[in-house]
Amino acid sequence: MKTLSAFPRLVVLVSGHGSNLQAILDACASGELRAQVVAVISDRPQAYGLERARRAGLPALAQPKLKAQDRRAYDAELAELVASYQPDWIVLAGWMRLLSTAFLSRFPGRVVNLHPALPGAFPGIHVIERAHAAFGREEISHTGVMVHLVPDEGVDSGPVLAQCEVPIFPGETVEQLETRIHAAEHTLLVQALAELCQTTTAA
Repeated sequence: MKTLSAFPRLVVLVSGHGSNLQAILDACASGELRAQVVAVISDRPQAYGLERARRAGLPALAQPKLKAQDRRAYDAELAELVASYQPDWIVLAGWMRLLSTAFLSRFPGRVVNLHPALPGAFPGIHVIERAHAAFGREEISHTGVMVHLVPDEGVDSGPVLAQCEVPIFPGETVEQLETRIHAAEHTLLVQALAELCQTTTAA
């Protein structure tokens, strides 16, 4: 049986509440996800995700971008910080900044993103609201969640690792849809990471 130190190392980037981070931490604690989170980093010092990391006894690091700072310079600094934790995988779990090649080139094929839509649908922000509105216009009958790699600066367009559909019900509010999408995110992200980490461990 492998010791914890032999498990794949995850650095998780968050910008907000961190519910997907919590799903990862819980899955690691239960053994469902055979990995170890070695650091949590946020571009927002007040993000609750950092508090979740602190409660789990993990390094919780704020790395805000200064207004005068060039985007690529910020990404290069962020990459240095992430690299110092020697991660096998970098997980974007509610990370709201687009990463440039100044970051991505440091970790080719190892950056994983979670997006609350199906491949090719609703890239970018305000995704759940946009899906809810499209349902109201009878343009779609369902939405979904995907986990994908981030090989370049394309917006939510990298190779898909896992996806699942989430139905939209007549009369439900955006908030109700959001709750169900978040539940699907928690499950899908853990499943996708478990598969990636199993491959990493086997290698």
